[in-house]
Amino acid sequence: MSLQFQTKNITLAPGRRIYFASDFHLGVPTAAASREREKRIVTWLDSIRHNAQTIVLVGDIFDFWFEYNRAVPKGFVRLLGKLAELTDEGIELIIFTGNHDMWMSGYLTEELGAPVYRNPVDFKVRSQAGEKNLLVGHGDGLGPGDNTYKFLKKVFENRFFQGLFRIVHPDVGMWIASEWSKRSRLANVNKGEERFLGADNEWLFQYCREVEASMHHDFYIFGHRHLVLDMHVSARSRYINLGEWVTQQHYAVFDGNELQLKKFELAGH
Repeated sequence: MSLQFQTKNITLAPGRRIYFASDFHLGVPTAAASREREKRIVTWLDSIRHNAQTIVLVGDIFDFWFEYNRAVPKGFVRLLGKLAELTDEGIELIIFTGNHDMWMSGYLTEELGAPVYRNPVDFKVRSQAGEKNLLVGHGDGLGPGDNTYKFLKKVFENRFFQGLFRIVHPDVGMWIASEWSKRSRLANVNKGEERFLGADNEWLFQYCREVEASMHHDFYIFGHRHLVLDMHVSARSRYINLGEWVTQQHYAVFDGNELQLKKFELAGH
């Protein structure tokens, strides 16, 4: 297993925080439900702007995303507008691709100034409390098993096949990809992906153990599993899974020393 990770250095100012959220899956199951979820996400972003230094979106922001040279999927203007507003204020935004929105190119970087990462990144966070190492990624294709998906991911990430897809008219291409995305998500649910499999069978947890055996990280932060998990990898290391926002609305906040999982609740709910 390769342990060559790209490094991201962050110096956390006093009183500032790093926020992590994953798996918004905007676009499903219906346009109306997605719109309400988008409004909730925007409200959450407003609630953290007072002390957020960095916001990390850890993949599957959209249930489907593909960028043509001159076209992107319609919708999501509330979220994109809010993210632009926050980055214009100087809040750093970092985006990871997931298995549903891996076809991001340069659009969000150009519009929001946000780097887009496709593989786990080693965050080295310095603060008044010292230095902590966080390994962050979406989580798809990591750990043992799931060889069929790992093969398909290589195909979907291949520039040649992406170029072929761009030949298709955007209306047709986005319809095909959106239908595929929805069906693959239902298949994952039917396979029991959202059921805790036990420490010995949770492949992301096993991946964290393998990495930790060779390279220490204080926290491993992933999404993809649609489960909210907080597990000890070792006496000095924890695996955090952020869950999803279709039903759970959890996020993590890091103050330079401690990392907490929280659930976002609308006022009055």
